[in-house]
Amino acid sequence: MSAAMDTESTYSGYSHYSGHSKKAHRQGRDRHKSPRSKDGSRSEKSVTIQTPPAEPLLGNDASRAEEGQDDNWGETTTAITGTSEHSISQEDIARISKDLEDSVGLECKRYLGLTVAAVLGLLVFLTPIAFILLPQILWRDDLEPCGTVCEGLFISVAFKLLILLIGTWALFFRQPKADIPRVFVFRALLLVLIFLFVFSYWLFYGVRILDSKDTNYQGIVQYAVSLVDALLFIHYLAIVLLELRQLQPMFTVKVVRSTDGESRYYSLGHLSIQRAALVVLENYYKDFTVYNPALLTASKSRAAKHMAGLKVYNVDGPGNNASGQSRAMIAAAARRRDSSHNELYYEEADHERRVKKRRARLVVAVEEAFTHIKRLQAEEQQKAPGEMMDPREAAQAIFPSMARALQKYLRTTRQQQYHSMESILQHLSFCITNNMTPKAFLERYLNPGPTLQYDRDRWFSKQWTLVSEEAVTSGLQDGIVFVLKCLDFSLVVNVKKIPFIKLSEEFIDPKSHKFVLRLQSETSV
Repeated sequence: MSAAMDTESTYSGYSHYSGHSKKAHRQGRDRHKSPRSKDGSRSEKSVTIQTPPAEPLLGNDASRAEEGQDDNWGETTTAITGTSEHSISQEDIARISKDLEDSVGLECKRYLGLTVAAVLGLLVFLTPIAFILLPQILWRDDLEPCGTVCEGLFISVAFKLLILLIGTWALFFRQPKADIPRVFVFRALLLVLIFLFVFSYWLFYGVRILDSKDTNYQGIVQYAVSLVDALLFIHYLAIVLLELRQLQPMFTVKVVRSTDGESRYYSLGHLSIQRAALVVLENYYKDFTVYNPALLTASKSRAAKHMAGLKVYNVDGPGNNASGQSRAMIAAAARRRDSSHNELYYEEADHERRVKKRRARLVVAVEEAFTHIKRLQAEEQQKAPGEMMDPREAAQAIFPSMARALQKYLRTTRQQQYHSMESILQHLSFCITNNMTPKAFLERYLNPGPTLQYDRDRWFSKQWTLVSEEAVTSGLQDGIVFVLKCLDFSLVVNVKKIPFIKLSEEFIDPKSHKFVLRLQSETSV
């Protein structure tokens, strides 16, 4: 082995030396041939951003997964990897700075609403306490003594405030899931209602109690208790408007992905358009299969190949316009339509055959690998505890035996951009830890799963755009259509109202279930 390493190092040193000498000879020849090109290249400047390698298992370039690959591509293919460099212009830098400013504005908007709600909530909880404490601080000597009933009201105020605090925390102080374009109408109305309610109580308290210095302390405490009771009723109203009103299904929405036509149906209650859009996006990430643009390139390449085979000759001279050529190409494509379906049929049949073949190889390779790790576990149990393998080491030990089959299968099905080597190792170690079967391990790769199943950096869209002819704060209605757009595709949402169902009842007498057997003489009975 050392001799092989010495030979390899000598070969690499020789290659480096020969390459360096050739490069120096070429530079000297270019210097004698065109000295101006060197000065010109030295004066040019460019800004580059080096992107780190993405540690793919199979290379994320979808163009490498062409259908023309044979089954033995691994033996005759040389892969060259490295760090790529991309130039960036001044306009790109300006756009990046604008995106940063927009994100900062969204953060400020989010925290501003949370701050206003927190200040108003603090004012609400401190108001009953202030109503009780201010007379004790300002004119304590003139107050009437507080009896048993008054002291019992203290306990009532304390427990009601505690219940109100817990309910407010559970209903309002939640982690926001999204930034909506417009304000939530019901929540804003509740905040305005609470502010007006507390302000009116403070106004009455200042005019009738503070100015006159009322000495009836029990009446003051009862006034504070009435405020807390009213706040509890407002909290109940908030539960009805924000939570219970939307539970009853009233509409059925059909969500269609614009690129491949995949669709789902959902039932929604009384919601605004922007909140319905949030519900649709939440269900999209868990119900729709991951968007794979590589699957759409086959039809485009086939159409481009058919159009490339057409040749148009202009016999009228260069003065003729291009519309005649386009009509001629469309007519020729229509004439070739009868033969194109045969090509499509054989292409799909060949693709299915290759997928089944590589799937069978993958299943066999994974089953053999899991059998190997089970044997290793049985052997390691008899050794010392310090020599036991953890799941990560076991996954790294059996992964090379299945990597080739998994690589070919993912490239054939064009899923290689969603599965990195690190994610596959993590999933394999997870399956080994929980004693899962080979079939459970392969479930993620044999069938395209929902979007949430894959790495967040590979599918998550940071921004969606809601396009609607109606105001996004208005409620759902029958026939409304709105669109959710992201960078690569869009979701078209069509709203239909659930029809009114009229159900009638019909009574059947149990005694009417009687039958007679009719026999004929010609029968054998």
